[in-house]
Amino acid sequence: MTGTTVRPPFHLAIPVDDIDAARRFYGELLGFPRGRSAEAWTDWDVHGHQVVTHLVPGHRGVAGRNPVDGHEVPVPHFGVVLPVPEFTALAERVRAAGVEFVIEPYVRFAGEPGEQHTMFFLDPAGNALEFKAFADLDQLFAV
Repeated sequence: MTGTTVRPPFHLAIPVDDIDAARRFYGELLGFPRGRSAEAWTDWDVHGHQVVTHLVPGHRGVAGRNPVDGHEVPVPHFGVVLPVPEFTALAERVRAAGVEFVIEPYVRFAGEPGEQHTMFFLDPAGNALEFKAFADLDQLFAV
């Protein structure tokens, strides 16, 4: 990717209403390595970034939706930009696990700057996740 340098990892803390369900989802289904944890929280290594699931009884995720490329994108959301083969494998794993897609995997902005594979689904607490992949990673910030 043009102009890319090593960047410090980000930290994101998200609420979940069932810590055991979150541990199964992020650890077993998504395959993120588990870091430190306590009774009410767990650290996850999300491709070198620290995402922490915190138990917040009664929490439910998505606040709203925003139209993008003909789809209603759930907001807030977070995720990772993956290589295309990893994106495809994750989509297959999520589908096989019976997780319902909010937005099925497809190519967004086809033939335009920023063309990307994208998919959205919810974790068990209703937090939205988006995973992307670019055939040309230089398109990540294309205008």
